[in-house]
Amino acid sequence: MSRVIVDAMGRELSLGAPCARVVSLVPSETETVFMLGAAATLVGRTDYCVEPRGAIERVPAVGGTKDARVEDIAALSPDIVLCNQEENTPSIVRDLERRGIRVHVSFPKSVDDARELVCDIAALLGIDPERSTVVAKMDDELARARDQRAKRTPVRAFCPIWMDPLMTIHGDTFISDAMDLAGAFNVFCDRPRRYPLAADLGIATPYEGARVAGRDTRYPRVTLDEVRARGAVLTILPDEPHPFSESDASVFRSIEGMRVRFVSGRDLCWYSPRMGEGILALAEALAQ
Repeated sequence: MSRVIVDAMGRELSLGAPCARVVSLVPSETETVFMLGAAATLVGRTDYCVEPRGAIERVPAVGGTKDARVEDIAALSPDIVLCNQEENTPSIVRDLERRGIRVHVSFPKSVDDARELVCDIAALLGIDPERSTVVAKMDDELARARDQRAKRTPVRAFCPIWMDPLMTIHGDTFISDAMDLAGAFNVFCDRPRRYPLAADLGIATPYEGARVAGRDTRYPRVTLDEVRARGAVLTILPDEPHPFSESDASVFRSIEGMRVRFVSGRDLCWYSPRMGEGILALAEALAQ
């Protein structure tokens, strides 16, 4: 199968032969390799690549997502290393490429982006996405989610990702798009992260121009007063990246009219082929 793949950094990866030795530094993409039926190609993963349990343990770990051991990765002689612009550091990518190791960098910001990423990984592994039963199942589940979404009035929702400081998500994220598809309107979808911190909290003038160039503005720090002002009536508490507690939930329940739902972080945040199933589960949880 001949296919040219362009990664999130705009680089073309021309495929001659399928990748037979893969190191994945992204938990969602590690799960993707397994789900596509290509577990035998996976020769390395991070400490945080924990799915699928019972099978992933056989794959050697090469460190964390931010501190992967490049020498250990090189020793595995990978055909490709799967990285993510957000989860892995630029220095890891540079160090791998200096050693002549091919790297694919992802950065899905929407459900559609994530679906294309699954297809690209399939192609890297020599699997035709158009003939994959795994891709077909994912597409069917996403179509069902879209059909349900079209029949539902979205609920105004707030989804924190950290408690102290209180952080949430901009609309330019996979999480926000998954929320929307599950029937929850992200009330902070238009709220960028401002710099410095005082500006993000509304007590200083934000930096502009070159002073914010290259910074990620998709995870603003907010206050409870801002949550109230945005008119959220539902708070969604995923169990990752922050393990929200009942004590945390009580803080949000103190807002008049606010409902709180604990949900699976993997249903909300992971962009493997199970994302359609996850979004359907999320929609069911939010409808309760």
